[in-house]
Amino acid sequence: MKINRSRTPKQYKAYTNRNIHEIRQFDTLPADVLRAIRVVSRVLPFRANNYVVDELIDWNNIPDDPIFQLVFPQPGMLAKEDFEAIYALVERGASDAEIGRTVKAVQDKMNPHPAGQMQLNVPVHKGKPLSGMQHKYDETVLFFPTQGQTCHAYCTYCFRWAQFVGHEDLKFASKEVDELIRYLETHPQVTDVLFTGGDPLIMSSKIIRRFVEPLIRQKPGNVRTIRFGTKVPAYWPYRFLTDKDSDDLIRLFDEILESDMHLAIMAHFSHYRELETDVVASAMKRITETGAMIRCQAPLIRHINDDPKVWATMWNMQVNYGATPYYMFVERDTGPKDYFGVPLARAHEIFTEAYRQVSGLCRTVRGPSMSATPGKIKIEGIAEVAGEKVFVLKFIQGRDSSWVNRVFFARYDEKAKWITELKPAFGEEKFFYEDRLEEIRKRKM
Repeated sequence: MKINRSRTPKQYKAYTNRNIHEIRQFDTLPADVLRAIRVVSRVLPFRANNYVVDELIDWNNIPDDPIFQLVFPQPGMLAKEDFEAIYALVERGASDAEIGRTVKAVQDKMNPHPAGQMQLNVPVHKGKPLSGMQHKYDETVLFFPTQGQTCHAYCTYCFRWAQFVGHEDLKFASKEVDELIRYLETHPQVTDVLFTGGDPLIMSSKIIRRFVEPLIRQKPGNVRTIRFGTKVPAYWPYRFLTDKDSDDLIRLFDEILESDMHLAIMAHFSHYRELETDVVASAMKRITETGAMIRCQAPLIRHINDDPKVWATMWNMQVNYGATPYYMFVERDTGPKDYFGVPLARAHEIFTEAYRQVSGLCRTVRGPSMSATPGKIKIEGIAEVAGEKVFVLKFIQGRDSSWVNRVFFARYDEKAKWITELKPAFGEEKFFYEDRLEEIRKRKM
């Protein structure tokens, strides 16, 4: 594919709360938004780049623009009492240490590692916890390369916000690809390695090669698929086109595929606006021309994409680019979940309405799915069974693989936003998986 390098934007620029005033539109922001940035960015990470700021945000639609909501801190992201407490400290010029203690207390209340990530997902090899990896489902190991634990821009709803707030005890990261190799060699059930973060594709191709080349050279265990979980196609598509090492990155994709491994780019697109620029079209084309598969996923988020037309448009555009709609997730029970969360009943309604608007080529998508402690739980439907209105639920993935594809029922609750807010249907005291999950917890603790 011939690349037009003259289309590269001005030199890459990243903005954080330290230099946000350099954004040319900064002075036009409403006073409450400016106040929110000052306060919320003390608790939750803020970062954006010039592509997102200049190309994706409609500055005539602030604060309602979905990409602005996606990237910039909003007043409702903190509980009112927490917001006011931090704001008061900032206003009176409190010391960083005093503000930091209050901020840490607020962060600790926000469930920084949901779904047992820290307690249950970290694998152990020969008695040693492997803190830069997670192994929740039999077939897939997640690996967190140290140099990839940041992003071009931080999504306001991100369930991995704890990776970016400066607390090392909350962070997954590893430089040790040899540990990964040894673990895979002793776990033959693993077929997929998912590089994640942060964003692994923010790393230079030279560093990515350090982690990938041993896998394609040694082929440890039964690994057949390499995945990259990434927001780069949405937030910096020039990574695949005109960055100084973009050609080498594409060559690495070719090498992975030539080694008879499958390559999946797990791309996060939260709104169709992220797919509308010419440079994204070119980036998607260049990736798919290697033979790599792009699978697209995102959570359903209030204020950003809680509209069936948004999802139907996004799925259609993804298919037009040769990508596969993969997951609609439910916003996880962490961080600013109260601001962004959508009730499960409404999530199912939005998914169903969007699903009806697209052809079969888009209906590869699965959802709404909760990535919860026991596994990925899909809201299969809402029905009346034996005179009781219920959620029909199904495990897409399970911490115990025997749960996969099993259907179960919960009492209908129009306000519930997460599996822990649901009760078993038909008078049952527990969901079928709860005793086994408790056994797993005890074994891990």
